[in-house]
Amino acid sequence: MGSTAALAALTAPLFALVALGYGLARFGRWPGAVADALAKFVFAVAVPALLFRMMSGFQALPHVDPRLLVAYFGGTLVVYGLAVAAGRALFALDGAGASVFGMGAVFANTVLLGVPVVQVTLGDRAIPAISLVIVFNALVLWTVVTLSVEWAQRRRASLAGLAGTARDVLLNPIVGAILAGTAFGYRGLALPAWAESALTMLAQGAVPLSLVALGMSLREYGVREGWRPSLAIAVAKLAALPLAVYAVARLLGLPAVETQAITVLAAMPVGANVYLMAKAFGTLAGPVSSSIVLSTALSAVTTPLAIALTGGIR
Repeated sequence: MGSTAALAALTAPLFALVALGYGLARFGRWPGAVADALAKFVFAVAVPALLFRMMSGFQALPHVDPRLLVAYFGGTLVVYGLAVAAGRALFALDGAGASVFGMGAVFANTVLLGVPVVQVTLGDRAIPAISLVIVFNALVLWTVVTLSVEWAQRRRASLAGLAGTARDVLLNPIVGAILAGTAFGYRGLALPAWAESALTMLAQGAVPLSLVALGMSLREYGVREGWRPSLAIAVAKLAALPLAVYAVARLLGLPAVETQAITVLAAMPVGANVYLMAKAFGTLAGPVSSSIVLSTALSAVTTPLAIALTGGIR
């Protein structure tokens, strides 16, 4: 209990910054354009700077067991399949709706919340593990939902849809920063002192700015429509997915660092990309938006539990 309380105290400032961002957008009368601009800066500049800087020290970072991808995405696909079936059985969703429902159960907020939480609670040693997941996360999950929806609607999957997904992922600044930083470190290169200092200053602002940006973005989402499916999505995302990922990691015998890192990443709340999916496929936008707010609020409690149950801070 003491360990859990200590972890709760460690993560409390993170969620306080999320609450600050929400308060500024909700009560401070800050226009939506401010939130959009801050989120764009965080996603395109601050977090890429943080990840590039960390991954550029590739040679000094601990070795990452590549089987963590099997553990993370293996657990993800199991939960996705069960969630799709549950969406059909419990809420009478059609193929597209069930696919988006299932994606809500597995697509985590890996960047705006996952990166800050892992860095603050687990340290730099866990960054290579989650970076590997982040590189493949959007590609794998957007591909899965695209195939699933297209099959449900037309009983076939298009190469154009898959090509578009791959292109978007390769142009993603987060993925680009991870790959560039890794290549930079692998080659043993070093930035000039002035560039390293500038990158360090940007990286230091990534954690607080990303959390405030997340809080401000939550103002856009409603919390009233479709509370039953939204609650089901939140429970699956915060409980079923981390448990499944942890179980597969243990089954594979992954090292403790990788096991804890990917389990905590899986325990993050529903990512905003699921709302984009719901809008793109014209289904379940209300419940998905509610699940983003609900799961983010609940994760203030469940995140310390996930860290404690996987071994605390080592």
